[in-house]
Amino acid sequence: MEIDYQIIDSMPGLKKIAKILEKEKNLAIDLEADSMYHFKEKVCLIQVATKNRNIVIDPIQLKDLSSLKPLFVRPDIRKIFHGADYDVRSLYRDFNINITHLFDTEVACRFLGLKETGLETVLNAYFNINLDKKYQKKDWSKRPLPQEMIHYAITDVIYLIPLAKILIQELEKMGRLAWVIEECELLSNVRPVGPDDKPLFLKFKGAGRLSSRSLAVLEALLQFRKKIAQKKDKPFFRIIGNQALLKMAIEKPMTLPRLKGSKVLSTKQVNMWGNDIIDIIDHALSLPKNKLPVYPRKKAPIVPAHITHRAKALKKWRDKKAKEIDIDPGLLCNKALISTIATKNPKGKKGLARIQEMKQWQINELGKDIVTVLRHVP
Repeated sequence: MEIDYQIIDSMPGLKKIAKILEKEKNLAIDLEADSMYHFKEKVCLIQVATKNRNIVIDPIQLKDLSSLKPLFVRPDIRKIFHGADYDVRSLYRDFNINITHLFDTEVACRFLGLKETGLETVLNAYFNINLDKKYQKKDWSKRPLPQEMIHYAITDVIYLIPLAKILIQELEKMGRLAWVIEECELLSNVRPVGPDDKPLFLKFKGAGRLSSRSLAVLEALLQFRKKIAQKKDKPFFRIIGNQALLKMAIEKPMTLPRLKGSKVLSTKQVNMWGNDIIDIIDHALSLPKNKLPVYPRKKAPIVPAHITHRAKALKKWRDKKAKEIDIDPGLLCNKALISTIATKNPKGKKGLARIQEMKQWQINELGKDIVTVLRHVP
């Protein structure tokens, strides 16, 4: 399918298109990034579709996107995304862009009870369109971008405005539009996690099962990989994979022959970093016991029986209610919220409103039932 689009890669062009877009009521937006190719990911392309225009903004050429900031905070312009969490964080991280009046079609699909909510599946269901995803994992930071990649990128947004219109109508019929609007407002305020100085193994799957000595080896290897990745400007997995690091932390090869024999690394990796890895493992093994890391484990609190009874009653009610209205139970009321409600034991809607995690739509739609369930727990 032939798609007309305009590429914006100059500051005068950006300012001009920002003025034009201010007259729109709906903007469909999507991003392309380069997380699979660089150490520090960045937004490489911003696709915007209106009812009559398709626009591709090139932030690599532009650098400064401050002209777009007023557009994204305009409360009278709906910004339509599909799966907005990553995009909201990325726009704030790279350009300090805040978003108001966000509508996430993926969130809308979940609240309509759809089991599969990926854009490809949704567009196929509503418009009988099959998206070609072959460029999804390409390096979007390369310039010039091939025309077929730009065509692929703009295809992701051109259907979002008509899709949003249909979903809003369906949500209104089911009385759930207010639910989604509140969820989207909360979503527009998510922010990227900042850097910290905590051990890298805390975010490494499988680290909790290791001994302190193996943890020391793993942390040293993780720090080594981070240093190399930063220097080469590549993501972690393109340096050494997680499974290879975990196996080395467990087996602790102390010689090059043993490292080669373990076959966790390619010949090229062994040639480049083999000696460094042996030294790192040797140093970690020589650490005194009082210097070894300890994986933090939170002792599960002892929950009184009456709170457990409340939680079970709430869960039973929640599952039944979710089945009745054909919605994911966790979306209706997740496990953490059930636990908090069971602990606080609110006596009415005012009590529910004091629970910070409760959303207004949950209080309005579920509050009466929740209080009734709690009242009947022995």
